[in-house]
Formats: sequence, structure tokens, C-alpha cells
Amino acid sequence: MELKEGDQAPDFEVNDQNGSTVKLSDYKGKKVVLYFYPKDSTPGCTAEACNLRDNYEALQAAGYEILGVSTDSEKSHLKFIEKQELPFTLLADTEKQIHEKYGTWVEKQMYGRKYMGTARVTFLIDEEGKIEKIINKVKTKDHTAQIL
Repeated sequence: MELKEGDQAPDFEVNDQNGSTVKLSDYKGKKVVLYFYPKDSTPGCTAEACNLRDNYEALQAAGYEILGVSTDSEKSHLKFIEKQELPFTLLADTEKQIHEKYGTWVEKQMYGRKYMGTARVTFLIDEEGKIEKIINKVKTKDHTAQIL
């Protein structure tokens, strides 16, 4: 089932970088930037995370909480956060349960080889838990501008 703007965002429950349980429903009443990215500490993902970090105050002023999602482990997320000084939460979707609910675990292709991986997609979720906007063509170095 493909999600579209106006749909209710599927709830989930996974651990963050500290091993604490995070549920989307915990954010009811807040706007959420739920961004999916392929891998911690890779060039595109670092550019995207740092763009969000550098504009964190503007995003917070607009009322957004930021949740990054990848299939990396809690330990990997913690290293990434420490190295890049990220002020937001990263979710360790190691079992791909959020990916499956949001349709972001997809077949990709590189150098002619097909493989499964994370689609770089961002979901903007409103205070009622509805999907306000889906950004499919993420500009990693200018992602905040796309969100705002």
C-alpha cells in the first residue's frame, strides 16, 4: 500500500540511538519531519543530516520535531550523532518495520546491480498524525528549504 498526502501516518515503535523506545504516537500534537536515509556517515546522508542540524533552530521555530530513520544500529547512530553533533533523534529500524509501513524499503540499482535499500524520502506529518507532504526528490544539501 502506497502512502499519499492526507493519509494517516502509520504508527511505529522502535529504539532510538540510546536504546529508548520511540513511538510516532508520542509526537501527537507536534509536527514531525520523518526522514528516511540509506546509511550513517556516508557522504549524501551526512550532507542531509548536517543541513538539518545547521537549520535546526529554524525547523524548531516552524514547530517541527526531527526523526531520522535508517536500518543502522543504535551504536552506529550514536557514533554518527556524536561525530556530526546532531541535535535530533535517529531511529534504529534494524528490522525494517518502519520502512515497510512507509514503503521506503525498495529495489535500487547501482552499477547495473540490483539490491534492496532505503529510498531517501521525507514525510512531513502534522499535529493530527496526517501526512502533510511527501518529499521524494530530496536535495541533501538543501533539505531544510524543501521542508520549510
